[in-house]
Amino acid sequence: MKTYVIGDLQGCHEQTVALLARIASREADAAESPSILFAGDLINRGPDSLATLRHVKALCEASDGRVNSVLGNHDLHLLAVAHGIRPEHDSDTLAPILCAPDREELIDWLRRRPLMLRAEGHLLVHAGLLPQWSAAQALALADEVAAMLRGPDLPAFLAHMYGNQPERWDDGLRGADRLRCVINAMTRLRFCTADGVMDFKLKESGTADPGSGLMPWFEVPGRRSADHTVVFGHWSALGLLRRPHLIGLDSGCVWGGQLTAICLDDHAVLQEDCPCYQQHGGLKKSGT
Repeated sequence: MKTYVIGDLQGCHEQTVALLARIASREADAAESPSILFAGDLINRGPDSLATLRHVKALCEASDGRVNSVLGNHDLHLLAVAHGIRPEHDSDTLAPILCAPDREELIDWLRRRPLMLRAEGHLLVHAGLLPQWSAAQALALADEVAAMLRGPDLPAFLAHMYGNQPERWDDGLRGADRLRCVINAMTRLRFCTADGVMDFKLKESGTADPGSGLMPWFEVPGRRSADHTVVFGHWSALGLLRRPHLIGLDSGCVWGGQLTAICLDDHAVLQEDCPCYQQHGGLKKSGT
């Protein structure tokens, strides 16, 4: 059984269906159906967030564990909006989900998704990992957040989830500060300093000013998770990125780029071109 990871869907249901069909065709002669993992941001900004969320949920529930998704920042935003913690943004396409008759089932399914997964020797996370974290520590921290998301105090937890502080990891962090730092890294991180101070201002660029002291999280010297191949999304300005021990899959589906899947077994890449549903600067159509 092969494993495929698909980048940020962001409510682009038509392209999701088409890409899944291409994977099924490639694996038509296989003895077992492939495992499908999604890199988070299943919904929002694209034209059909409701159909996308329903589709992935149905696949997951019918798969005996072969299909799953990590949580992205847009997925967490939906949880916060649904619980009255945050308002909708002008660019959100969440209203059909919030008004759907199966709203509660969809929200409950989404909050039970993990923040991070290990698959075929790879680590899957939506955004990034702080340089201080080993693979084992990062997985354990993701489990701490998952336990809170699945627990009885979800609204209270979501109310304390937002904010940019603490900006750097410390093993002594406790409570909301600890969990917020983990969530920020795993669902929002792009740039940080060499000692792991996170920056959230740069969003539409793949590079930082050389004088800023910032670098992509995966280029920090001595990053402790560098002994694993990390697969991530969240960063459409990079396009498809493939390096030793690193795979970036957000190729800007919602921005007029592509929806990308990669097979973790042979690293074959499949892509679907997408219309431009939203616009911003800095998008690469594809890259290495």
